[in-house]
Amino acid sequence: MEPRVRVHRLAEQVADRIRAQIISGELADGDPLPKADELIRRYQVSAPTLREAMRILEAEGLITVRRGRLGGAVVHRPSPANLGYNLGLVLAAQRSGIGDVAAALRHVEPACAALCAARGDRAHTVVPRLRELHEEYLASIGDLPTVVGVSRRFHEALVSLCGNPPLIVLAGALEALWSSHEEGWASRTEPRGVPLSQREESGAVHGRILELIEAGESEAVHQLVAAHLASAQRNPQPVGSLAIDLTLLRELMLPPGEAGEAY
Repeated sequence: MEPRVRVHRLAEQVADRIRAQIISGELADGDPLPKADELIRRYQVSAPTLREAMRILEAEGLITVRRGRLGGAVVHRPSPANLGYNLGLVLAAQRSGIGDVAAALRHVEPACAALCAARGDRAHTVVPRLRELHEEYLASIGDLPTVVGVSRRFHEALVSLCGNPPLIVLAGALEALWSSHEEGWASRTEPRGVPLSQREESGAVHGRILELIEAGESEAVHQLVAAHLASAQRNPQPVGSLAIDLTLLRELMLPPGEAGEAY
């Protein structure tokens, strides 16, 4: 048993050092890790130890191992999407449904919108991005999958631009989890499933949200976003199904790997 314990401890040490480089930004998002031979020389470990270290980092969502002849590993900085994936797994294990995620968002997203409106620098940090997304929404309103994606980005921006890092991470994980389901649902739905008039109504509300944030009306935008979510959220699963779809989580949140062996 002792050799196996030693390998595991060495693997954790290698994973710790690479993880620290990712967290610090020394390794940027999308950077390739050095090839296995170089990492083995750098850390003075065996191939099995390096493979175990790679498995640890991949399980944490910090790298994707691309397998096969041209394989290697690519860095992924931690993100709300990563947290959303793990959150989805926990909620699924607890038999919690996607409807519970929607209910949570109805509480936290209005608070984020209110913080956006309270930002003293909102004129150049918040408003331009929301206006860009609103205009993109109106331009793509005839294409259901596209407009749903733009709508989700608008709502995600209300979170990501609120200025409170812990809330951005926590609410962003919920947004990522909900978005993966809503966009998957939209791709399987006929355009007539959401009438154009309903999409136009949502676009008008987005415009009003933008106006209130620009004017600094925190309380009013909180109320409007809460009311909008209560009326606009719909179950993105087939009728009768409320379960969290783990397939959607995997496909839409984590980069896919390829078959084979790299490390």
